[in-house]
Amino acid sequence: MKEVTFREAIAEAMSEEMRLDESIYLMGEEVAEYNGAYKASKGMLDEFGAKRVIDTPISELGFSGIGVGSAMNGLRPIIEFMTFNFSLVAIDQIINNAAKMKQMSGGQFNIPIVFRGPTASAGQLGATHSQAFESWYANCPGLKVIVPSNPLDAKGLLKSAIRDNDPVIFMESEQMYGDKMEIPEEEYLIEIGKAEIKREGSDVTIVSFGKIIKRVYEAADKLAEEGISCEVIDLRTVRPIDYDTVIESVKKTNRLVCVEEAWPLGSIATEIAFAVQRLAFDYLDAPIRRVTCTDTPIGYAPNLVEAFLPKVDNIIQSVKDVMYVKS
Repeated sequence: MKEVTFREAIAEAMSEEMRLDESIYLMGEEVAEYNGAYKASKGMLDEFGAKRVIDTPISELGFSGIGVGSAMNGLRPIIEFMTFNFSLVAIDQIINNAAKMKQMSGGQFNIPIVFRGPTASAGQLGATHSQAFESWYANCPGLKVIVPSNPLDAKGLLKSAIRDNDPVIFMESEQMYGDKMEIPEEEYLIEIGKAEIKREGSDVTIVSFGKIIKRVYEAADKLAEEGISCEVIDLRTVRPIDYDTVIESVKKTNRLVCVEEAWPLGSIATEIAFAVQRLAFDYLDAPIRRVTCTDTPIGYAPNLVEAFLPKVDNIIQSVKDVMYVKS
């Protein structure tokens, strides 16, 4: 085992795959000369050269379109957005071309492309640079959407995403790039669409993904001190969703809390809640609870940022609510 940061895990995944397959290239703003806006492509220009690690102008629509076209012609691009907030400029290429081309061409064109970069809040970045887009892209058939929460999962899932013949949205977090974790020395892959039970528990199931799951762990630790055992599931992939793992856990615990860094309407938590009430209603001993962001654009001031995000105390209270435990 070796200890790496999240950004190093991303760089390792891309570099390992590029050594194996010359059709893979990386393109985006500052990915080459600057070693990546968050240093997630450090050293890759030196190793692979300017034809495979390509700096672009500030034109997300343009370089996303180039990526889709090159994927149609046999290459396997990795397109980096400095933030998925900027992907809105390119969303026509992602949704109307990358996601739909295989179906519209009657299977003549696969689009083996990965769109990756940070999503959601990262401190005082303001309302237009702090949005979570997981549920937006997960709404679209033809895409796969991955949101890892740690370096080990990030590397294994990104390698799988690069090898996948369908377009993949791979969403990271600026606030996780420095996170450290031990990962295997040898090559490994993680299956797309498979959730993981990060902590076994018996009283309540908590489903989450991405960086906000750190607050779930904190809440679970505090609840354990009070004798409440939480089973924590990291979805890892939000399209496709691993419903089976969630359902089997709820059948054991009989209670569910979903925690997500996103607005409540149309969220992944909403979809999970619907699926559980449809497939495991008779096993529920309490109404499902969601803990999401406040239904408003995020503020800039630190206190407003914190008020916007799901909080540990909110998670604890929601768990106690479904346990019918008075605070």
